[in-house]
Amino acid sequence: MSATANPKVSPEALFEFLLRMGDSTLILGHRISEWCGHSPVLEEDIALANTALDLIGQTQMWLGLAGEIEGHIKGKELGRNADALAYLRDVAEFRNALITERPNGDFGVTTMRQYLFDSFHFILLGKLVASTDARVAEIAAKAINEVAYHVERSSDLVIRLGDGTAESHKRMQDALDDLWGYTGEFFLGDSVDEAMAAAGIAPNPADLRAEWDAAVNLVLLEATLKRPASSYAHKGAKKGIHSEYLGHILAQMQFLQRAYPGCTW
Repeated sequence: MSATANPKVSPEALFEFLLRMGDSTLILGHRISEWCGHSPVLEEDIALANTALDLIGQTQMWLGLAGEIEGHIKGKELGRNADALAYLRDVAEFRNALITERPNGDFGVTTMRQYLFDSFHFILLGKLVASTDARVAEIAAKAINEVAYHVERSSDLVIRLGDGTAESHKRMQDALDDLWGYTGEFFLGDSVDEAMAAAGIAPNPADLRAEWDAAVNLVLLEATLKRPASSYAHKGAKKGIHSEYLGHILAQMQFLQRAYPGCTW
């Protein structure tokens, strides 16, 4: 996959879009990996580890392409590779959705966070497979098969735990109430999103809302969970404004590369 300039959109806008895709999978993948060896049952330990690996693999593709596109930005002599973009940027340069950096909490919180992201991620990738940018479409086509499994698994867990015991139901409802305010950010667009939509590279985020609402409503109904009425949406990630949690994640994730620059093994 050779990255040449896309005449339909500026390299700056495409670079930003690719960071948003890759940073979200990177940070969520790291969060999920924190469960390795700590999950409630062995089956979930393996499933979460595999999901994290899927997301990191997708990150490699999104940030790899972002680095190649960066080389076409005026004033940039050479784009960074995926490793440099992952390990050598600071908080304000990250563009991941805020929900991905939220703490794991208990297993119910992790499961609900995963489902809310998976349901959006799957719908978005379904549109990106028809992108006018062949490189974006190719990555989406590879990722969507993995994400189809992610959303199937996380929705099943939400239903089983939501419609389970009184304790599991309460924990899932609490998790939903706590995380709901972060879902609105999925559908907030800006000038980058407008440029992507105008070029046919990616959909306008707001256009995905109805499909996401319908899918989530069905799962919550079966899970006997009450959809929160609030329409408040946390925002700022697309401008590099994050919670304190991202700083803690990067301190852990980037330590080795920062301490021993250029190290390989």
